[in-house]
Amino acid sequence: MKSARTLALFLIVCGVTSMSAQGDLVARAKAIHKQVPLIDGHNDYPWALRENNAERDLDKLDIRTPQPKLMTDIPRLRAGGVGGQFWSVYIPVTIQGPAAVVATLEQIDIVHRMVRKYPDTFELATTAADVERIFKAGRIASLIGMEGGHSIDNSLAALRMFHEAGARYMTLTHSTNVAWADSCSDKPASNGLSKFGEEVVREMNRLGMMVDLSHTSPETMEDAIRVSEAPVIFSHSGARAINDHVRNVPDNVLAMLPKNGGVVMANFYPGFLTKDGKATLADVANHMDHIRKVAGPDHVGIGSDYDGIPTVPVGLEDVSTYPALTAELLRRGWSDNDVKKALGLNVLRVMRQVETVSARLQKQRGPSVATIEALDGNK
Repeated sequence: MKSARTLALFLIVCGVTSMSAQGDLVARAKAIHKQVPLIDGHNDYPWALRENNAERDLDKLDIRTPQPKLMTDIPRLRAGGVGGQFWSVYIPVTIQGPAAVVATLEQIDIVHRMVRKYPDTFELATTAADVERIFKAGRIASLIGMEGGHSIDNSLAALRMFHEAGARYMTLTHSTNVAWADSCSDKPASNGLSKFGEEVVREMNRLGMMVDLSHTSPETMEDAIRVSEAPVIFSHSGARAINDHVRNVPDNVLAMLPKNGGVVMANFYPGFLTKDGKATLADVANHMDHIRKVAGPDHVGIGSDYDGIPTVPVGLEDVSTYPALTAELLRRGWSDNDVKKALGLNVLRVMRQVETVSARLQKQRGPSVATIEALDGNK
């Protein structure tokens, strides 16, 4: 019943009147999902497990079975053709200092316990080769993304240990500034990155951790792209030209991506998609179309933000609905190759480039021992 309702909504949203034509598109979409891994840049299931009275207990919200309180469970991940998922180990900005480090470790622990609990479905991935191998084996590659530089408590040593624990990207800020980088939704303090913020980016390059610029100010975006020797990502952001929201990426930054090599992974939150906060699957495709137009087909991806957003677009209610978005891109004339890039090949390319840069830098220099006090003084 639910799949029929989703299909009906999709037909309304996209203006498709021919059931046979729609069936052909969905069949093509599902075939593509079997050929390349769909890699979503951002899912907040670990935090949802902390909320909903689950207290980080995987048994209290067992995603092996349907979970109506969530947007994510294993049956729907399978139905959606998901091949790789960056699990966000988000903690709110109200948690600061050493407590933030502990809370982030607890969120990382959830991901490690999840892949151990469901070994037939998930496997931890830390490299592009891991993702490809796990996808070919029929499992979902599970990657870890940190959301907010407050998690490291101004410590490069903490950053390194999070990398050791499996984190492969860090969003530099969340909804407020950190001492060394400005958020898009806070009053400017560093006017982008401070000197220590630049050192954070350099150390992430050395480690092989992707620099995530979602949530950051345009000045932070520009500074990070200038400093980074590896491609950056936006794990869950849209196009500001389509909807002028601070969480979206300006065109001048999109235009910087071909040289940098980075990827913007389109967010599904209606509040970022449209001015009135009412959105459909077509609105997500509109943002992806614009990113593709300005930055190019090598620089667009998908970062849903499922289980981290209070509402969803019509037609993209949960993780089972990705094939409907793929079908819409095909309907709009995207080539199979460009669709494959957006689903996962672009992110895999970025991961490989980040790994290559890391290998080079680790031959050139050791771990940074810089401190915020030494580089920025008493702020």
